[in-house]
Amino acid sequence: MGTSGWQTWNSGPFSIERRPGKSPGTVILRFCGPFTIRDAYSSLPPGELNRILGLEPAPGEAPPKLNILDLSTCPYMDSSGLGIIATHYVRCQKQGLKMIVAGLSPKVRDVFRITKMDKVIPIAATVEEADNN
Repeated sequence: MGTSGWQTWNSGPFSIERRPGKSPGTVILRFCGPFTIRDAYSSLPPGELNRILGLEPAPGEAPPKLNILDLSTCPYMDSSGLGIIATHYVRCQKQGLKMIVAGLSPKVRDVFRITKMDKVIPIAATVEEADNN
């Protein structure tokens, strides 16, 4: 990891960066770029997205308790991207892990609202707000 604490998996049009949050067990995943199935799978090797979302603790990290999906640099998401997030949310629930999405752009917020996922998945205005939960 660099000095900023971010670990980048891909430098293409879509990537996911991981960093620890304020408290032990908090993992922040920042989604960068449009999150569609085409963008995700053309930027990440097969299986890589699932590995990243698997939330295995990095060496020296506490086991995860809170997962924050930072969507502040994700300008657009289609239903397949939302489906991946919904599946991840269910996986987190089964593991007893709290998940919050944060920093939704107006377009991404609309996708959550139209599909009523905003009633299911907790949403915070900012990563800082989510990291204080």
